[in-house]
Amino acid sequence: QVQLVESGGGLVQAGGSLRLSCAASGRTFSNYAMGWFRQAPKKEREFVAAINWSGGSTAYADSVKGRFTISRDNAKNTVYLQMNSLAPEDTAVYYCNEHRPIATLKYWGQGTQVTVSS
Repeated sequence: QVQLVESGGGLVQAGGSLRLSCAASGRTFSNYAMGWFRQAPKKEREFVAAINWSGGSTAYADSVKGRFTISRDNAKNTVYLQMNSLAPEDTAVYYCNEHRPIATLKYWGQGTQVTVSS
């Protein structure tokens, strides 16, 4: 079974930056496109960013485009999310997972909390 461990969240002021990490194990990490997702209080979990297996192609939600950057290191089985120019509306628990429709994803890690103060 895949194991996903997210880290790097915290409390930051608006305009600040954070770098999230996600360590994956339990399957051949480099075979899969990976994504970051987030869930704010009382809201549905939503897509944030995705990266293909090689790191050569990325995609972003419109709300984070130009501010967030996804990357991966297949040698370390780790995917990253660099978040710049953070805003209060970015406050959420952030999760990584295989890049597939959310409804098809059965297993999630514990996530990492990001809180942006105004």
